[in-house]
Amino acid sequence: MRRRLLQASLAMALLPAFAVANAQQDKPIEWVVGFVAGGGSDAVARTVAEAMGKTLNRTIIVNNKPGAGTNIAAEYVAHTRDINNVMFTADFATLAANPSLFAKLNYNAERDFVPVGLLARFPLFLVVNNNVPVNNFREFQAWAKAQGNPVSYATPGLGTPHHLATELLAQRSGLKVTHVPYKGGAAAIIDVIGGQVPFMLIDSGSVVQHIAAGKVKVIAVANRERLKNYPQVPTLAEQGVTGYEAYAWQGLVAPKGTSAATVQQWAQALQTALKAPAVLSRFDALALEPLPGTPAQMLDFWMSEREKWRQVIQDVGIKLD
Repeated sequence: MRRRLLQASLAMALLPAFAVANAQQDKPIEWVVGFVAGGGSDAVARTVAEAMGKTLNRTIIVNNKPGAGTNIAAEYVAHTRDINNVMFTADFATLAANPSLFAKLNYNAERDFVPVGLLARFPLFLVVNNNVPVNNFREFQAWAKAQGNPVSYATPGLGTPHHLATELLAQRSGLKVTHVPYKGGAAAIIDVIGGQVPFMLIDSGSVVQHIAAGKVKVIAVANRERLKNYPQVPTLAEQGVTGYEAYAWQGLVAPKGTSAATVQQWAQALQTALKAPAVLSRFDALALEPLPGTPAQMLDFWMSEREKWRQVIQDVGIKLD
């Protein structure tokens, strides 16, 4: 009798733990993106989330929180209490640039985020409005100089790779420019198409459909080499900006406190997703390069990029507060 009572007591004691585990498994995962819906970052998150959800057997819901160079989204994730149910697209800005661009942030990327794995690398295209009378970068330089005043350029936001890469390009090439930040690539490219802003460096994920439709002119790519999908587009280095290379990249992180088991589970699901035919097909259509790897490899890349762009930010003299 005592043995049966003990077994019953143990079973009752374990019920809450099982209930919590089941509730956790049934609850959707929130994937936070620091840009508006419709852009390249959003497309990557939704494509990978669908594939990861199948592996994890859980629903993943994308939550767009744009603004302030991803700082709004980053702060939201850093301070969440919904541990083990939140993941975040932490990009170049969040991890590599913002710590040097802002004197004060309401989060600390190294302290508040745990790497899950890298997602993708985005080539940056230099595009101009169709009414700008140029077909290559040298013609663009001459046109820009003839305007007299600095030429406006659009970006998806402050501190994005698009922003820093354009400032670096201006420094290297002698362009005089004025920054016009937007809340995401989708809004920025619409204004370039409409002629409100004449040019921008934009990630492939946000612009390939507009290139295909002939809505903008592509005059260069910021890669070291020409892209296999766009072999006709010369690099900026080929057109006189020696040694110039820039691209956007993104990784997946979890808030500090997420269990090691959860991080490992998500990391494995991410690697499976980055090999899935549907994901690879979508990435190829957007001219994106998947970046598979472990959480440790992501951390190494993160630290390397942070140091690289800290130096660029210091050299160019950009501060956002």
